[in-house]
Amino acid sequence: MSPVESRDGPVHRTAPERRTTPTAPRPAMTVIEGIHADHGATFEELGDRRVVADYGRPERTHRAVRNVVGVTEHVFGVLVVEGEDRVEFVDNAVSNRVPDEDGEGCYALLLDPSGKIRTDMYVFNAAAGDRLLVFLPPGEAEEIAEDWRGKTFIQDVTITDATDDFGVFGVYGPQATEKIASVLTNASSPDQHLSFVRGSMGDVGVTVIRDDGLTGEEGYLVVCGADAAGEAFDTLANRGQAAAPFGHRTWRTLTLEAGTPLFETELHERLPNDLGIRNALDFEKGCYVGQEVVSRVENRGTPSKRLVGLVPGTVPDSGAAVFADDAAVGEVTRAAESPSREEPLALALVDADAATRDSLAVRVDGTEVSAAIEGLPFVEGLDRSARLPAYPGD
Repeated sequence: MSPVESRDGPVHRTAPERRTTPTAPRPAMTVIEGIHADHGATFEELGDRRVVADYGRPERTHRAVRNVVGVTEHVFGVLVVEGEDRVEFVDNAVSNRVPDEDGEGCYALLLDPSGKIRTDMYVFNAAAGDRLLVFLPPGEAEEIAEDWRGKTFIQDVTITDATDDFGVFGVYGPQATEKIASVLTNASSPDQHLSFVRGSMGDVGVTVIRDDGLTGEEGYLVVCGADAAGEAFDTLANRGQAAAPFGHRTWRTLTLEAGTPLFETELHERLPNDLGIRNALDFEKGCYVGQEVVSRVENRGTPSKRLVGLVPGTVPDSGAAVFADDAAVGEVTRAAESPSREEPLALALVDADAATRDSLAVRVDGTEVSAAIEGLPFVEGLDRSARLPAYPGD
């Protein structure tokens, strides 16, 4: 059975032993860290997990994904929500409408009372297994599970942190559909964003989810039980059409080129209206925490800030100040040398008035460097990110 189909879920594995320091526990390993290490991977920390940074030569790997297809391991926190009232409960908590049909998903936000983003998430309705699966950024699942359990009251809802029960892989590139088709049996590749099917890859039961365009290319998430993750990764990398393994450094440059805001760099503790992520908001649904603020800014017609693309002469640091003339108007959220364009690119959150200019300046090593404002995405692919900033009146 695929992990989304099975009501009982995959078998729990014994958690790996964690070495601790006087200040904090060692981040948990990826599901298949040993396999990544055998491929020459180096690692970095993301939330409470260790993720692959790269396998060496990330710029070359980036171009392989952009031109053909690549595979990466994602490290979502995963909640399983069960019970008769599961859809209503989660729908009342988040910013978007939770689908009530099996095989469908949505992208949503959990906000604080001031309307700022606590976390983003994907919610998938696995009604065939009588449950919802909620995919969260690493490090967020335990806190959200505890928070939600305290709010169930008399509702028939059970919330389980199942982060260690699943392996999740992403397949991206202009030939991603061909890659999935070459190894998936008993199902056809899903074609609508955030829809999913259940099938097999070799002897492994999998759920295949159509990605919402985050890299600007065709993309899929492949979900399996943690005990089968090594076999699934080998299938995705080596069987059928080969896919180049890549790490989080390449993920950041791919999503930067696609104009996709990410939780850890753009979204956390910011207003969704300022970021223009309208695909995460349903302005017609009932009240949820933070909804009043989001609706008030929407009705005003113009948010106070906008997320823009910049092309600076030099790569600035995240948090670098952005200037219009002599006035500070915002900050860089993420920047890198683009492997596709072979020049520095950046995302910046700036005052709405400044976003209408042709260029701004970015402070790099104490010097203000000119940066042209450019429409997003920076690089056009076969898909468009559903998170591309969009604002009223655009």
